[in-house]
Amino acid sequence: MSTNLVYLIAVISFGSSWLVKRWLMSTYRKYRQVPNQYGITGAETAAAILNAQGINNVRIEPVQGKLTDHFDPVKDILRLSVANYQERSIAAMAVSAHEAGHAIQDARNDIRMRARRFLVPAAALGGRLGPTVVMAGFFTDSGFILRAGAFLLAGTMLFQLVTLPVEFNASRRARKNLEDLGLSDPEQRKGVERVLRAAAFTYVAAAATSIAYFLTLMAASRGRRV
Repeated sequence: MSTNLVYLIAVISFGSSWLVKRWLMSTYRKYRQVPNQYGITGAETAAAILNAQGINNVRIEPVQGKLTDHFDPVKDILRLSVANYQERSIAAMAVSAHEAGHAIQDARNDIRMRARRFLVPAAALGGRLGPTVVMAGFFTDSGFILRAGAFLLAGTMLFQLVTLPVEFNASRRARKNLEDLGLSDPEQRKGVERVLRAAAFTYVAAAATSIAYFLTLMAASRGRRV
């Protein structure tokens, strides 16, 4: 693959990632303004799903920030951003159901979740040391150091790739659990689907950007001093 083609792919990937993030925020803002038809908060949505699945060891707590929602498998805590925790919108319902899906994955010992957890140390190491090594490679004009930095960042790239099936499965569980609980009618289902789809594409864009960054660094290492 030529260097120019690699750089073109990188520009397209970075630009697409920015557009997808804008799309996610626009979709989330839209459905945050639309009340769900059942009058329940995001926290109540997650609690109803977990109770129906027989999972009673997971705490649900609010956390500061926008779209900072996540499940902590170490402490068994499902954290929802304050807006999604307390609001009764379609967006809050969709995001909370998705995060509850991660708690179910953990409780069922899902192999996708286990694979992602296995790669956490490599991703953490790459995120901590990779950028520094890459900068050192550029400053010293060393292709070897640049490649070393790229391979450190490859841990993050692999983590993001393994994250894709984890996130897709959590969204599938969200849809099914909402339907099983009678919290999904045709009109509301459309809004939930749009929020989940926009969120899923952010993970796809992040993985594509990570791959493009890796390829860009490998291309940049060519022709430099060892």
